[in-house]
Amino acid sequence: METENEMVEILKEIKGLLSHQKKVMNVDDLVAYTGLSKSKIYKLTQLRLIPMGGNKHIRQKFFDKDIIDAWLLGEPNLSDEYLDREFDKKFKSDEKK
Repeated sequence: METENEMVEILKEIKGLLSHQKKVMNVDDLVAYTGLSKSKIYKLTQLRLIPMGGNKHIRQKFFDKDIIDAWLLGEPNLSDEYLDREFDKKFKSDEKK
């Protein structure tokens, strides 16, 4: 029984490592890859503060791993305070239109 549990854990680790080999990621992949919450990623996409695929005909968001790596290395401001402020700014300007 203990060996089975160990094998399951090892397989989960392998699955996680393999998921980081993807070139194109969806939101769930990006959550696992970056450790950011899903809500934070959605907020970043809404504000267009995170680089993502630009196909307007696809509702789902996709992210290029290499571009995300470069973006993360550029030390983006991911603080909740900054994102909330930007979110409020965006929707106040949208209301004026």
